[in-house]
Amino acid sequence: MGENTQDGTPGSWFKVTIPYGKHYDKTWLMNSIQSHCSVPFTPVDFHYVRNMARFFVQEASTASALKGVSYKIYDQEGRKIPIFVNASAVPYSVQNKLEPEEMEQLKLTLSKRYDVFQQALDLQRLRFDPDLVGHDIDIILSRRNCMVATLQIIEKNFPELLSLNLSSNKLYRLDGLSDIIQMAPMVKILNLSNNELKSAWELNKMKGLKLEELWLEGNPLCGTFPDQSTYISAIRDCFPKLLRLDGQELPSPIIVDIGTPYVIKPCEESYKGSETLKSIVLQFLQQYYLIHDYGDRQHLLGTYHEEACFSLTISFHPEDPAPSLGEYFKVSRNMKKLKDPHLRLQLLKHTKGDILWALCALPKTQHDLSSFMVDLWFQTETMLCFSVNGVFKEVEEGSQGCVRAFTRTFITTPASHSSLCIVNDELFVRDASPSETQRMSSIPMPTSTSSSTQALSQEQQEMVQAFSTLSGMKLEWSQKCLQDNEWNYTRAGQVFNMLKTEGKIPEEAFKEIP
Repeated sequence: MGENTQDGTPGSWFKVTIPYGKHYDKTWLMNSIQSHCSVPFTPVDFHYVRNMARFFVQEASTASALKGVSYKIYDQEGRKIPIFVNASAVPYSVQNKLEPEEMEQLKLTLSKRYDVFQQALDLQRLRFDPDLVGHDIDIILSRRNCMVATLQIIEKNFPELLSLNLSSNKLYRLDGLSDIIQMAPMVKILNLSNNELKSAWELNKMKGLKLEELWLEGNPLCGTFPDQSTYISAIRDCFPKLLRLDGQELPSPIIVDIGTPYVIKPCEESYKGSETLKSIVLQFLQQYYLIHDYGDRQHLLGTYHEEACFSLTISFHPEDPAPSLGEYFKVSRNMKKLKDPHLRLQLLKHTKGDILWALCALPKTQHDLSSFMVDLWFQTETMLCFSVNGVFKEVEEGSQGCVRAFTRTFITTPASHSSLCIVNDELFVRDASPSETQRMSSIPMPTSTSSSTQALSQEQQEMVQAFSTLSGMKLEWSQKCLQDNEWNYTRAGQVFNMLKTEGKIPEEAFKEIP
């Protein structure tokens, strides 16, 4: 397999290579490897080369432990990650390590350039600083050993650093600067202007740094985008909380819930991209309808953006002036039927408070998730649009058992915890066809413990009882979780654990403790 690790004498160096490691975030990759490695290790000279990620370690015992991690880690697409370990010469940054007297002079130079009140360090044109040139010390920050030495001094002497100016240093790659995430995590302002960065991909090496202001003007990469909006979008892909770019204020990012928002990366027409987005959308739908059908719909409040819109429309037949969808007719916003523009505006629910009021006024329902047909029809880095078709039945007195078909279109934006935030919600409801009604009639209604389980097989009833005992949820919620996961007990348990950890299961789902 190419993993010909050789025995080494004490102090031997080994090169660790991750094929296609360029596609992985450094922090995630190193944390994943460390968590699976039987011995702690310190990676030296981490960098990306071509499509690979590479770093060095010392001692044969560490190399052997890292060899055992190969194919033990899975990426988010479920692929195993190989790790190759080979004997190596001393890495460049160690071989060319600055001498103690050079480190001391560099420290003095940086101290003179540090503004203690602004907590800012100005390193522009550092190579030509008279204090360095006068001592015949050549600090070229595009060299990893020089950048490593600079970051080591920053970590030890300026731990509260907020602003770092690295402009005009002829930086053409940022491998050495990737350690800034660990060594200067407080930095909020970074100036990389007037360097030689050719690709925005270089910025991925610092992904995880919580930047609020970034300067890139004067780099070749700025000319690689067709327009300003594409440029901003690409940079925000790396730094979601960015407020200023090249001195210009940016529109405030939409951040929902507490935590770091993620960005949906544009995918190629590939199995990999499709499966990732499929997982995001199906998880969202399962969470949404679990609460919509079995919980207090007020708990859907956090699912909507502050300025979201919602509208509902029913099918319109001119020959049927009194449609059977009475509960939906009074809130239907069918523009072919409504002539009053003020009423049309009134029926468009705007802001999440109005939306929740409208949702709570609709009949109680039970959706058949197995009937859902989902189509993802548009996506950008910050938006995901999809439609879902399916059937549901009403479980309220007076309309109990009525089966409806629906089409719902969601326009969403990424939120924290790998979830989605609804910006626009359009619901279309119609009477179900005979075949749809027949399909839905086999789904039990959760009106009581006995009636909700009597249509189940003996095996399914036992599964519901066991799931309820282990999860602490009521029988009807346990049944819903199992049904939505096609009676796959293991998968239902995984979904339950995930939702519970994220606090997305309403309190009423659980049994009361006597």
